Amino acid sequence: MFDAQKGTSDKQVGSKLRIGIVQARWNENITSTLAAACHAELLRLGVQEQHIRHVLVPGALEVPTALQALAERDEFDALIALGCIIRGETYHFELVANESGAGVTRIALDYQIPVANAIITTENLEQAVARQTEKGVDAARVAVEMANLLEELS
Repeated sequence: MFDAQKGTSDKQVGSKLRIGIVQARWNENITSTLAAACHAELLRLGVQEQHIRHVLVPGALEVPTALQALAERDEFDALIALGCIIRGETYHFELVANESGAGVTRIALDYQIPVANAIITTENLEQAVARQTEKGVDAARVAVEMANLLEELS
């Protein structure tokens, strides 16, 4: 996997934050690892266990609906979308990837809440396995950083 230069941030303290996680069950072996890595990183960043809400949905297309329900509660400082879409033999891959991504972005913009999108899209299972832990960690870091940034900007 390409070694991305992610940079550093001084906004990685989550002790005052409330975070909602929506995990798709489809490709659950991958999404459960994403969720475990994300959850562990949120705790490492100081988010309190009781301030993390984790819900499961059937697949990536259902993630935006659950994100919207969480956003409407006005209880969370950031949300995290977790899923795994692996290319198959039909156009369905593009449909699910594009629509779930657009839905996640729409929730962030419509509700003015940071949403870390860790719905990974890969060509095969091997690529998904190679990314599952790192992308879960990244999602936690993005959620905490963006929640702190938006608080600072308000």
